[in-house]
Amino acid sequence: MAAYVPVRWVAPLLYGVVLVGGLYYAVADLGDGPGPAVWRTAGFSAAIGALFALEAAGRRRPAARVPVLLARCGLIGAVVLLDASGLSQVLFVLLPFTAYFAFGRTTALALGALCMAGVLTAYALTAPGWYRDLEHVSDLLMLSVGLVLALSMAAVAVGEQRARLELEEYAARVAELSAATERNRLARDIHDSLGHHLTAMSVQLEMASDFRALDPDAAQRALNEARRSVKLALGDVRHSVRALRGEAAHPTLSAQLAGLTHGGEARPRVTVEVSGDEAGYGTAELTALYRAAQEGVTNARRHAQATRVTVAVQLAEDAARLEVTDDGRGFAPDASDAGFGLLGMRERVHLVAGSVDIDSGPDAGTRLTVTVPRGKTGTTGTTGTTGVAGEI
Repeated sequence: MAAYVPVRWVAPLLYGVVLVGGLYYAVADLGDGPGPAVWRTAGFSAAIGALFALEAAGRRRPAARVPVLLARCGLIGAVVLLDASGLSQVLFVLLPFTAYFAFGRTTALALGALCMAGVLTAYALTAPGWYRDLEHVSDLLMLSVGLVLALSMAAVAVGEQRARLELEEYAARVAELSAATERNRLARDIHDSLGHHLTAMSVQLEMASDFRALDPDAAQRALNEARRSVKLALGDVRHSVRALRGEAAHPTLSAQLAGLTHGGEARPRVTVEVSGDEAGYGTAELTALYRAAQEGVTNARRHAQATRVTVAVQLAEDAARLEVTDDGRGFAPDASDAGFGLLGMRERVHLVAGSVDIDSGPDAGTRLTVTVPRGKTGTTGTTGTTGVAGEI
């Protein structure tokens, strides 16, 4: 069991009360006790001082639980023997109280029972017929009540500390999961935005290199498109930075998809068709649709050797449906070496309760279908234009 921290003011307060009561009895000469009064009072005061010092030592060395408990038992026993007032019996409640924090409930209950047994044994040996004496019976009852209250207080304090530790551990786990989620989101955004533009630049630069000698005009056009892709990539980076700062404005899905059609002389030719209204769709839902379309176009341009790609989006009342089809060479959708792009796309779509289906095969082209339900996220997108189409 983990060691908890006792309520620090309880023990010093009781020591102070017992010290004041014992000294008052000694000065007023109100009680009798073993040995000469001066030496008994001096020993009583020294034992109380040692208890104060023990509390300070216990706080500095929390690992020394057993030695501190044994020393406390011995010093409390000495205080009870030297105290002429009889008030020091209240210190017995500290034994199970402090043990509850250090060793748990079972040890605390056992010490409480030993305290009661010790007091009963002392009464039986020093005060025959004590059970008919009102003062002794009253002291025993008060000790019993004190033990119950001390154990109850310790249980409440330990429960509060345990709950606080669990809350701190839970907060740490939430922070770790939040950091992991944010890392995954940034990884998806980097792949989907910069990866798309870098792929386009790679294709355009390859064209410029291949046509440099055969068709200088085509090579220059490819270089111009590569420069344009660089500007778009820089724009995406700035947009991402503004989004992280909470300053980004969200363009319509139609406007974003229209940007996929700009490819100059580079294949494939991309056609975009959007029907329906974006109202009621959250930003996360529209972003998932756009990133899925972007991933489909990027894969068609980079891997499929396609000549034509069609992006069709239907924004219905209950769900949005995206289809990206190409006439490329296709691939095996269940291949174990699927890239990070498809994985990130599935993650993004699943976060908005959507689904992804890929229909493809060797030399059969590819159809990517994404379905996203309407209204699953809290922030609605900007109303888009119905019936937008673009082609290049």
